[in-house]
Amino acid sequence: MNGRESIGSRFGFVMLAAGCAIGLGNVWRFPYIAGAHGGALFVLLYVVFLILLGLPVMMMELAVGRAAQRGLYGAFRDLPERSPSRWRFVGGLLLSGNLVLMMMYTTVTGWLLSYFCDFVTGAACGMKTGEALGVHLNGLLASPGRMSFFMVLASAVGFAVGVCGLRSGVERVTKIMMSCLFVLLAGLCVHALTLPGAKAGIGFYLLPNVANFSGGNFFNSVSEAMAQAFFTLSLGIGSMTIFGSYIGKKHTLASESLLIIGCDTLVALLSGVVIFAACFSYGIRVDSGPGLLLVSLAGVFNHLPYGRFWGAVFFLFLSIAALTTVIAVFENLVAFMIDEWHFSRRRASVANFVTVTVLSFPCLLGFNVLANVHPFGGSSTILDFEDWLLSDLYLPLGAFTFVIFCCWRGWTWRKFLAEVNAGEGIKVPEWTRWYMTLVLPLLILALVALGVYNRFCK
Repeated sequence: MNGRESIGSRFGFVMLAAGCAIGLGNVWRFPYIAGAHGGALFVLLYVVFLILLGLPVMMMELAVGRAAQRGLYGAFRDLPERSPSRWRFVGGLLLSGNLVLMMMYTTVTGWLLSYFCDFVTGAACGMKTGEALGVHLNGLLASPGRMSFFMVLASAVGFAVGVCGLRSGVERVTKIMMSCLFVLLAGLCVHALTLPGAKAGIGFYLLPNVANFSGGNFFNSVSEAMAQAFFTLSLGIGSMTIFGSYIGKKHTLASESLLIIGCDTLVALLSGVVIFAACFSYGIRVDSGPGLLLVSLAGVFNHLPYGRFWGAVFFLFLSIAALTTVIAVFENLVAFMIDEWHFSRRRASVANFVTVTVLSFPCLLGFNVLANVHPFGGSSTILDFEDWLLSDLYLPLGAFTFVIFCCWRGWTWRKFLAEVNAGEGIKVPEWTRWYMTLVLPLLILALVALGVYNRFCK
C-alpha cells in the first residue's frame, strides 16, 4: 500500500464510508422532504435515483482513490494521461468543498449536542408547545458563547479521533459509533411503533398514494427525490476517494458501493419510521420543514412517558450521525496534509482543528452577532449561503467532474472499468458506458440548473 496506512477490515471500511455518507441529510432533511411530497411514492423514487445517480458516482470516487492510493488532490495529479497540472488544480478546488461542509456542519452538530445535554439535564423538559420550544431554540441561536462551546466540541471530536491514527482512532471509533447508531435507531423504531398513531403514520410513509403525484406535484417530487438521493451521499468533494485509497482489491467497488448505499438508505428509511409514527401520533405536520426536529419532535418527547430518556436517546442518535460525518471529513483533510505536505498526523490534525474551528465562526455568528448579514436577502443567513454553495454547486459540479475524469478524458473509461471490477463481487458491464458517459452527466447538470433556478428565479 506504498507505506500508507490502511483500513484493518472490510467491516471497518464499510462503517467508515457509511459514517461519512450517513448524516443530517438522512435524519433531518429526508423525513420532512418525504412528508412534503407524499410519503411512499417519494421514497420509491428516492431509492431509484440512489441507484441511477449515487451508485455510479460513488464507484468513481472509490475507484480513483484505490487506483492512485491517494486522496482527491493526489489522484487527480497522478492518474491523468494528459494535463496533470490542470486536473491537480481541479482536485484542489473540489477538496476545498470539505472545508465548506465543515464550516456549517460543526455548527449544526453543536445544536444537536446542545439538545442532547438539555434532555439529559432536564432543561428541555416540560416545554410541550411549539411556541415554548421555539423560544428554547431561539435562545440557543442567540447565545454565541453556548453555540461556540458545542461547535468547538464537535471540532474537537474530529481532532481527537484523527490524531489517534487511522486504525486505532478513526476506524475503531467509527465502528463503535456506527454500531451504537444502529442500536439506538432500532430502539427508537420499536418504541415509535407502539405509539397510538403509528399505524397511520407508517401507512402514509410506506403505502403509495397516487393522488400526491397529480399535475405539477409529480415533477416537483421527482426533482426533489433526485436531489435528495444525490446529496445524501455527499459525493463530489473526495470524501469517498480517501477511503478508497485505504483499501485493497479483494472486492469489486460495485459490491462495496452497494453496501455503503444500503447502510445509508436503511438509516434514512428507519429514521422516517420514527418521525412519521411520532408525527401522526401527536398531530404534527409531516411537511413542517427543518424545524420538525428541533421544535416539533422535541415537543413530542415531552408528551411521552419517560420522554426525557427518549429525547436524550433521539438526540444522541442524531449527534452520532453528525459526528461520524465530521470524523470522516476531518480524516480527508488530515490525509491531504499527510500525503501532499508530509505533515505528521498530529501536526495535520492540529492544523485542521484550528482551521475548521476558525472557519466555522461566520456560520455560527450568522444567527446572532452577524444576524444582519443576509447573503440572499430577506431573512437568509450565512448558513443558507454555505449550504447552497455546497449542495447546489460543489457536490453536483464535483460529481460531474468525476464523470468527465473517468468516462471522457483524464483517466479514461477503460482504466476506470478495470479498477472498479477488480476483485470478487458484482461487476460493472461494458454496456453501461453509454449511460455513464451520456445520461449521467446530463442528469447532474439538470440538478445544477434546478438549484440555480430554485435559488434565483423562483
